[in-house]
Amino acid sequence: MKKSGRALFALLCWLSVSSIANSVAALAQDADTSIDANAAVRSYVEQHKPAILKEFVEFLSIPNVASDTANIRKNADAIERMLKQRGFHVKQLVQDDGPPVVIAEKSSDRKKHTVTFYAHYDGQPVQKADWVRDPWSPALVIDSKGSDTRLYARSASDDKAAVMGLIAAYDALKAGGVEPSVNIKFFFEGEEEAGSPHLEKFLAHYADQLATDLWVFCDGPVYQNGNPLLVFGNRGVTTVAITAFGPNRALHSGHYGNWAPNPIVELAHLVAKLRTTEGEITIPHFYEAVRPLKPSEQTALKNLPNLDAQLKDDFGLGRTEGQGSVPEQIMKPALNLDRIEGGGYGPNPANAIPISATAYIDFRLVPDQTPVIVREQLESYLRQLGYFLVHQAPTAAERKEHARLLQLNWGAGYPPQRADMDAPVSQAFIHAARDLTGNSLVIIPTLGGSTPAFLFEQQFKETVITLPIANFDNNQHAANENIKLENLWNGIGMYAAIYSSLGKYWH
Repeated sequence: MKKSGRALFALLCWLSVSSIANSVAALAQDADTSIDANAAVRSYVEQHKPAILKEFVEFLSIPNVASDTANIRKNADAIERMLKQRGFHVKQLVQDDGPPVVIAEKSSDRKKHTVTFYAHYDGQPVQKADWVRDPWSPALVIDSKGSDTRLYARSASDDKAAVMGLIAAYDALKAGGVEPSVNIKFFFEGEEEAGSPHLEKFLAHYADQLATDLWVFCDGPVYQNGNPLLVFGNRGVTTVAITAFGPNRALHSGHYGNWAPNPIVELAHLVAKLRTTEGEITIPHFYEAVRPLKPSEQTALKNLPNLDAQLKDDFGLGRTEGQGSVPEQIMKPALNLDRIEGGGYGPNPANAIPISATAYIDFRLVPDQTPVIVREQLESYLRQLGYFLVHQAPTAAERKEHARLLQLNWGAGYPPQRADMDAPVSQAFIHAARDLTGNSLVIIPTLGGSTPAFLFEQQFKETVITLPIANFDNNQHAANENIKLENLWNGIGMYAAIYSSLGKYWH
């Protein structure tokens, strides 16, 4: 029996049709029940949950780490099969040695706007030892109260749930005889979790084939209270690894401590000069490029539910950084210290001064910052502090010649993106979403995380809106990643509502 078959068999042993129906909540109860399309979608989802899960489980059973070329192509082939079965025109396009981008569309109607929905099918690397179950053998888990049903697998939420949800939403409208109000295109990327290194060149090369009137990014979680969410921007990101150097071989800390410089101590003092304990970045001129919030964006922030107390309790925090709420803080740029590596590890220290130590930092950027601006600001500041900088391993002569030496290795990144919430297409999108959600819809100017949305905005000069569906506690990028089935069903409904309603409001 194939792996996907074993996974499906295990799933069906866990779950009967009746238990599925009893374990998930109904789609948004405050939706406008007079809208036939939304009612048709709800009916379809209720009747086809086992079939949707079957296809989803088979898809999740294919490993999808971006560096695993063979399995990445299997994922692209699986998506192509699923879409061709629905009558889509499908292509797999590649740029240089990058993984395939799967693009698909139906015959277009020139009277309608064209909307391209983006999702990615690759996932983060896994450490199997950290998982309760095999990350490539999807498992359904129902809590003891029967009120929370989740499917566990790598990319169950980030981002294969979006791929499956977009396809199932099309099925639901077709089964209900509902004609989409816009021309639908799909763009499924295979290296988002690797930083999309081929994407900018890909978009330029295939620009004519990718022409559209709107990009919708289907990635990320809903609001922390479970309410549906619309996002009009994403923070940008750039990463840097900063390495400090000590002796050319490890030295006994008793014989040479307080004499031979310790690179871990050097980095600890350096990081303290880059940010405060309240999250404020102290690099000179760092905030000068930051674009002020528009009145509509400030209003959106004021209208957001404040969940800080709940989140502080959930995460076991005794304090939080800064003076604002979570949404207010993610409107600002951030400097995050991911880790410092140096010397040995484990419970038995070597009591030695290490040869080198490295601090791994990620900067989250907001409009109008760019990775280039941040790189210039950081390097200029480090030189002001007296450091000699190199971008490759220093020579022995350089290490002896310069009292304070740092090696900087910059990673891939991209600038932030933020759409105009007041634009006609943005307002039309909000109205279409509220046809389903009513006043429960949460609108936020910027997502805390980073996506390559800027590259699409830059290339096509069209609006980019983010429409997430995953539960906020989905463990994305970590062990035991999961999707709540309620979020999957609701996500299908949301995608279908945009398909069916957006064109009615977009003139």
